[in-house]
Amino acid sequence: MCTAPPEPGDLQTVEIPVDAVTLAAFIERPQHPRGIVIFAHGSGSGRFSPRNQYVARVLAEAGFVAVLPDLLTEPEAQNQRFVFDIPLLARRLERITDWIRNRSELSALSIGYFGASTGAAAALVAAACEGNTIQAIVSRGGRPDLAADALTRVTAPTLLIVGSRDQPVLALNEQAYERLPCLKKLVIIPGATHLFEEPGALEEVARHALDWFNQHLPPPAAT
Repeated sequence: MCTAPPEPGDLQTVEIPVDAVTLAAFIERPQHPRGIVIFAHGSGSGRFSPRNQYVARVLAEAGFVAVLPDLLTEPEAQNQRFVFDIPLLARRLERITDWIRNRSELSALSIGYFGASTGAAAALVAAACEGNTIQAIVSRGGRPDLAADALTRVTAPTLLIVGSRDQPVLALNEQAYERLPCLKKLVIIPGATHLFEEPGALEEVARHALDWFNQHLPPPAAT
């Protein structure tokens, strides 16, 4: 079990129109934001993912706006066809990114992605399409291999985090890592399985993610 996360800051629930559907999202905005991290959940999970909520709280305490959107509607999340539809997930993540970028109070902030499972592939595909707009990516127990040829177009510094006991996914991450042309790093959490449920494992994930975003998401220019 992970330790208790930091207390939430200014937490909002918003509805984001995306193509023909409306998707809900949590936005946690610290008092003096220095960047934005948009989460891409995977395998049918959404904004209520306790693991992503924990990481989001750690990031928000450090000054990052944490955006936890649903990429699928509730009925879609029950259908494996949608869960593994990486182009659909990536397209929706791009639309959500546009919506966030167009909010006046957030428009000056740099943006990164935090993806888990299939959401990591969606984050990589969306980042490849967005070009320099996305400035850092972190994958937790992700399936970057599902990004396919989009991996070769990713320019944002990318951190892949995998548990040492998550052997099939670790092998897929190692293969994807070799295809990434960007600044990159592969971190293996000793003794951790796919969900990082072991004592201290999720804290390690949050620490590595925070370090990566601190390094690669530039703070807003002084006014």
